Amino acid sequence: MTVADLADSMPPGAFIDQKIARLGDWRGAALSEVRKLIHDALPEVVEEVKWMGTPVWSSNGIICTGETYKAAVKLTFLKGAAVSDPAGLFNASLDGNARRAIDLHEGERLDPAAFKALIQAAAALNVKPARKRAAKKAS
Repeated sequence: MTVADLADSMPPGAFIDQKIARLGDWRGAALSEVRKLIHDALPEVVEEVKWMGTPVWSSNGIICTGETYKAAVKLTFLKGAAVSDPAGLFNASLDGNARRAIDLHEGERLDPAAFKALIQAAAALNVKPARKRAAKKAS
C-alpha cells in the first residue's frame, strides 16, 4: 500500500498521528509540537492530507503545510508573503510572490506566541473578501 493509499484509507487526523509516530525522531516531535500550536491558535482548524501524505491545515482555505525532510520540518504558508511576520519566523522561500516557509532543524523550537499569531494572521487572509475590480466607465 502506498502512502497515498494509506492517506486515503483513514481520517486525516489519524494519518497525521501515524505519520508522527512513524517518524520516531526529532522530526516527529517537531511536527507534533507545531500541530498542537496550530490547534491552540485556531481551534476550528481543519486537518487534511494532500500531496502524497503531506499534512495540511486549513480554515476557509489552506493556511500551511507540514512537510518532513531528512534535515528539516518545513512549514509552508501558501499566502505567507502577505502575512506580517514581526518575529521573523519565516526563514525559507523568501523570494517568491506568494509563499513563505519556516524550516525547523533538529534542536530548534518555535516561539509559541509568535507562531500562533502567524497562524491566526494567515487564517485571517482566507476570510478577507476578494477585491472587486473597479467598474469600467462606459464610454
